[in-house]
Amino acid sequence: MVDVKMADATTAPAASHAPILAVRNLEAWYGESHILHGINFDVNPGEVVTLLGRNGAGKTTTLKSVMGIIGKRTGSIRFDGKEIIRASSDRIARSGIAFCPEERGIFASLDVRENLLLPPTVRSGGLTMDQIFELFPNLKERLGSQGTKLSGGEQQMLAIGRILRTGARFLMLDEPTEGLAPVIIQQIGQTIKRLKSEGFTILLVEQNFRFAATVADRYYIVEHGKIIDGFANAELQANMDKLHTYLGV
Repeated sequence: MVDVKMADATTAPAASHAPILAVRNLEAWYGESHILHGINFDVNPGEVVTLLGRNGAGKTTTLKSVMGIIGKRTGSIRFDGKEIIRASSDRIARSGIAFCPEERGIFASLDVRENLLLPPTVRSGGLTMDQIFELFPNLKERLGSQGTKLSGGEQQMLAIGRILRTGARFLMLDEPTEGLAPVIIQQIGQTIKRLKSEGFTILLVEQNFRFAATVADRYYIVEHGKIIDGFANAELQANMDKLHTYLGV
């Protein structure tokens, strides 16, 4: 088991540099339904930060709010020093943020190559096809296969590979291990670690805490649309009772 250290519920551990993403007092609605109630958290450059919580806690809504997919939201979302709370999704993407949704969004009638080539390059520095195939050799083997012919793990690899082509250096991954076999989960974990080593910053939503504990630097607990606790990867075992209460792990 990995060791982790608890921090203040709404304040990130002190860092020597400004956060690349700073979310303050974020409120969000689906229609008349008020989902987020004053979310506060930071992500520092080069970190893997995980939002943990039960189903319906507001984790995915937080990612969609950062990406501009949720239309009705208030508060402050600063990325790389600039306010983006009122920005459109395409402008947010051009700023260097990429979102990989839980449903993966693979186009069933397109093959692997076509799916990879579909998103536009929004910034320089995106991974080449060869670099993506180095991360995910399965995709090279299935290059001509349609989306409907791919396994769940191959679809997840394709979804992550697709956003790596855009040039974004801040990645938001929503439940990337959901429904996958252990060997594929291990491969996704190795990919996240490698991306981090190459300078990517990752905001991860996960219910699989055991997986998150192998890749994350810090964690925030989301419950009923609020951040109720936070901890760094230095004092995990001392707080397992809390995690059991929050998550049922």
